[in-house]
Amino acid sequence: MSEHVGGAPAPRVDVHHVDQLSDALRGAGVAADRVVMVLVGGAGGMGEQDLRAVADVVRTALLPVIARHDAVVVDGGTDSGVMRLIGRARSAAAAEFPLLGVAATGTVIIPGGGEPEWSDAAPLEPNHTLFVLVPGAEWGDEAPWIGEVASVVAGARPSVTVLINGGQIAYDDAAGSLRQGRPVVVLAGTGRTADAIATARTSGGGDPRAVEIAASALTTIADVAEPDAVRAALEAALTS
Repeated sequence: MSEHVGGAPAPRVDVHHVDQLSDALRGAGVAADRVVMVLVGGAGGMGEQDLRAVADVVRTALLPVIARHDAVVVDGGTDSGVMRLIGRARSAAAAEFPLLGVAATGTVIIPGGGEPEWSDAAPLEPNHTLFVLVPGAEWGDEAPWIGEVASVVAGARPSVTVLINGGQIAYDDAAGSLRQGRPVVVLAGTGRTADAIATARTSGGGDPRAVEIAASALTTIADVAEPDAVRAALEAALTS
């Protein structure tokens, strides 16, 4: 996998309350009423095989749908897993879609911000176009904010959440999307949470959180090895 070449750090906005989001995003040049794709799931827990499969489907399925709908992409913004993949894919394709990273301030290394207080703090992915920094000092504190940012940007337009791999926090991300009425497309074959939800859909058992997500009419399972099926699931979610 080739290394990306990051440019100048993307602008950042600090938000402390949900009701500040609309003004903060508008002030940063992010227009409302845009189709939104939310990416959640695997960060540091993806193996090389998973990463290669996801990189392929990002390039052949996600990017074409993003381009077709002139969508804004929202994710967790760190330089790992699916967030790194979408950042590098955007750069490699010379794409121009807004890529917004939403991160809890205490969990990331902020350029020029001094030594981070938390030893597990992660760097920000340099190909993002804007970072929204929100309160929090633990992984998962950003999860509800990702959904709120997506809702503010989408307004009355469609949005979809794509769940790839994922750990425990991915359950909260997916459940939060469903509570907001946002369709969730789960990429089976990417491991961990995504596969637990896919298995729950076919077996009806497993982790209760996976069972609940799998049972929702807003949840679609698509195999990562079938880009056409992934693309069709995304199109269906954004045009229903």
